[in-house]
Amino acid sequence: MPTAALPPQLAPFTNEPYTDFSKAENAQAAERALSAVRAQLGREYDLLIAGERRRTSEKLQSLNPAKPSEVVGIHQKGSEQDARDAVEAAYKYFPKWAAVPFETRAEYLIQLADVIRRRKYEFDAWLVLEAGKTWPEAEADVSEAIDFCEFYARQAIRLANPDPLVQLSGERDEMVYLPLGVGIIIPPWNFPLAILLGMTTAALVTGNTVVIKPSSDTPTIAAKFAEAMLEAGIPAEAFSLLVGSGGAIGDVLVAHPKTRFISFTGSRDVGLHINELAAKTPKGQLWIKRVVAEMGGKDAIVVDRDCDLDEAVQGVVYSAFGYQGQKCSACSRAIVDAAIYDEFLQKLKAKTEALSVGAPEDRKNYMGPVINARAKESILKYIEVGKSEGRLLTGGEAAPGEGYFIKPTVIADIEPKARIFQEEIFGPVLAVTKARDFDQALEFANDSEYGLTGAVFTRDPQKAEKAKRQFFVGNLYINRKCTGAMVGAHPFGGFNMSGTDSKAGGPDYLLQFVQAKSIAEKVS
Repeated sequence: MPTAALPPQLAPFTNEPYTDFSKAENAQAAERALSAVRAQLGREYDLLIAGERRRTSEKLQSLNPAKPSEVVGIHQKGSEQDARDAVEAAYKYFPKWAAVPFETRAEYLIQLADVIRRRKYEFDAWLVLEAGKTWPEAEADVSEAIDFCEFYARQAIRLANPDPLVQLSGERDEMVYLPLGVGIIIPPWNFPLAILLGMTTAALVTGNTVVIKPSSDTPTIAAKFAEAMLEAGIPAEAFSLLVGSGGAIGDVLVAHPKTRFISFTGSRDVGLHINELAAKTPKGQLWIKRVVAEMGGKDAIVVDRDCDLDEAVQGVVYSAFGYQGQKCSACSRAIVDAAIYDEFLQKLKAKTEALSVGAPEDRKNYMGPVINARAKESILKYIEVGKSEGRLLTGGEAAPGEGYFIKPTVIADIEPKARIFQEEIFGPVLAVTKARDFDQALEFANDSEYGLTGAVFTRDPQKAEKAKRQFFVGNLYINRKCTGAMVGAHPFGGFNMSGTDSKAGGPDYLLQFVQAKSIAEKVS
């Protein structure tokens, strides 16, 4: 067990550097890790309920989206009873874990960062094979996971030593932060390590116990994360890993009267359902449940007539088609000043058509597959809608291969009320809209029920300042892409139907998982 205090030489937080796969030694290490992971494909994994391993009669198979005939992992489908048992076990262990000092819990996170850093190529490979990420996208995911460990460890130490209160004469006044209780962690498949780890470690380091219900598309990565937590020494009783469908076990976990909070990242509809269910207070429940939700976006990049056009085109392409557009921060709307609209489209078409689509383990490919057959079908249907709403510039169909591949698609001349302008597609589809000027472009950008990320490309400082005031999103970027939020630098979370604006990776995030207690003691 770690000592109660972190080493005094703990350095200020810095982001984990990305591996450069263009270097031969790194590429070779990646290939070795891929071979080692492939040797584990098809293995069966247990449920973990506070250290107890369970198997069930019903199984769930996770597949390689680039090669669906390849089974990545076989997992147990948890039952409603498994869900109830997991919450009860977490509730039972909570007082013991809550009594562990902040500093000790923080050191567990430092140790977890070391474990994942040591196994970085391995986790990269799992992300390539189960989530369909290219090597650079996988590397960014794993590096962000390490960042969350390091950042939240340091933030926890700050929470343990808050700024002093005003001291009234004759009193000793202080405020302390207490953990909430049992948390349900429901992460997405698109960042199946980073977001899973960030949500989990934030809850654990603040003294809560958790039940993790990973996505059914990426449960193997979650199982490997659970292995890493145990390797780091985190007590097995502090968490459970419960695979299964949201309908079968998710509602049981959320509605359980001993559940104190839910941390969710995923679709708007599921997030709203969780929020509604959590708001109900069954008899015997002593608290109002807290919901921390990040629910997607319909993100826009505004391209002003006074910009570096090549830089803007590159920013739009990378934001729209990185990880096949399967990021809640991805650019799905480009709103372009009429003065440069035609030239922008010409450059955008050429840049998009230069992107290669194929197996993500091949480092020549910029794009891999979308996550599953349902996603592919839904995206292709949206493309057909888009063709009727605008002008197909490029793409517009599936790409060859066994996997769930779709060509990067650009549809121009889209009106602001069109479906592909308003509805989240979550795939490699970009709608391009013409605006008469910067003010109208901002108006179009804000015409959305979402408010997660956005970007503006302009050389005009006054327009940049106007965007800072009037572009209504949680994360705004000026003259850069709207994806790639970095822990510590870009606290992440959005407005409106994009969620509760919880600002993951920021200085306030851990406050979501504690309650403050003010103490005034009379002194002589």
